Amino acid sequence: MEWSFLFFFNSVFLGVGLAMDAFSVSVANGVNENRMRKKRMGMIAGIYALFQFLMPMLGWVCVHTIVQTFQVFEKFIPWIALILLLYIGGSMLWESIRGEEEESEKVILGFGTLLVQGIATSIDALSVGFTIADYGFVMALVCSILIAIVTFFICICGLEIGKKCGARFADKGGILGGVILILIGIEIFVKGVLL
Repeated sequence: MEWSFLFFFNSVFLGVGLAMDAFSVSVANGVNENRMRKKRMGMIAGIYALFQFLMPMLGWVCVHTIVQTFQVFEKFIPWIALILLLYIGGSMLWESIRGEEEESEKVILGFGTLLVQGIATSIDALSVGFTIADYGFVMALVCSILIAIVTFFICICGLEIGKKCGARFADKGGILGGVILILIGIEIFVKGVLL
């Protein structure tokens, strides 16, 4: 692959495709935490963007170094995403149903939970390492950076949408957010195993 408009076009649209799970989780987080400040939104979107950058690069490195080991690991990717998102979504759902959060105060997701979400929503991007395997290191790096930038802005949009929905459904925000995360986990699993 050479530097061209097509390279940048493909990288941006690859970013859009990869960011859809992170977008959905961002919506769920915005619903759950509808009074989120801009700084926190930037941090959350930044975490997702970081993992969307790291995973394709890690996949690219694996293809160029330990490809056989990576191919064995690839079949576990949907299972890992399913388990992580079921755990996070189930916890959010359980806490909301049990009524541990007061009506006026939402559970604020901790940094560890956000890291797990970042991994869960970007782990399928490891496979992109195969897609960009014929790129040189610099091109793979630029492609991954473009994916991260696209992810960041898409996640900011998702958080804004979630905040607006969360303000409307404030009393059911945790339940809605938990259900969304569980459904995303199932969707990633079904796509990865059955398709």
